[in-house]
Amino acid sequence: MTEQSTDLRETVRRRYAAAALQVTAGGSACCGPAAIEIDDTFGSALYTGTERDDLPAEAVAASLGCGNPTAVADLGEGDHVLDLGSGGGIDVLLAARRVGPTGKAYGLDMTEEMLALALANQKRAGATNVEFLKGTIEAIPLPANTIDVVISNCVINLSTDKTAVFAETFRVLAPGGRIGISDVVADDALTPAQRAERGDHVGCIAGALSFTEYRAALEAAGFTDIELTPTHAVADGMHSAIVKATKPHTGNSAA
Repeated sequence: MTEQSTDLRETVRRRYAAAALQVTAGGSACCGPAAIEIDDTFGSALYTGTERDDLPAEAVAASLGCGNPTAVADLGEGDHVLDLGSGGGIDVLLAARRVGPTGKAYGLDMTEEMLALALANQKRAGATNVEFLKGTIEAIPLPANTIDVVISNCVINLSTDKTAVFAETFRVLAPGGRIGISDVVADDALTPAQRAERGDHVGCIAGALSFTEYRAALEAAGFTDIELTPTHAVADGMHSAIVKATKPHTGNSAA
């Protein structure tokens, strides 16, 4: 990893550690957890009222994503699900309910403060089919071919090595497994410099791939049936998008 990549990762870590501490500190006050200030293109407003009401307030307050991946990932009873960059645990807890007691939902995060918040939220929710793991999305600490569905909510754009993220995602998925991701994606016409003009890396803008780049990276990792569907604008020429793809049952040349 280059020095610049290391610096960017540390900037991201500090940003989300501070967010977790803000929620935790707010939760000790009289009026409940302090929601992280964010506009309506990110955060808990992208979940239904029922979803928000049925989860710990601290999980909702810590939501920083650009979508609702559990709503589009076609989760089924008994699925094993992995959330890349699970933060305070909102998507893991929602996934755990969808997959039921015969399934399991894993959350992966590199930030100690977010993991502590997620574990507290798991306890508040009484979720027994959940496990949170410490690690990076470029080196997933799970065996190959063990996950049915990988979800993620506005995290992959933060990685400085997206090739590794997609390769690791492909590795841990079982044959026939799939991804259901919400992420920020740029119009093809925007150069990396123009993306950076619209927002910084830690704000989920500067590090975003274009639609063509995203598709090419997934194809290079071995994915098929790739779909990228923009849902709403987060900046000029930048979109929250639903990303779907499948790991083939056989015939992976990328592996």
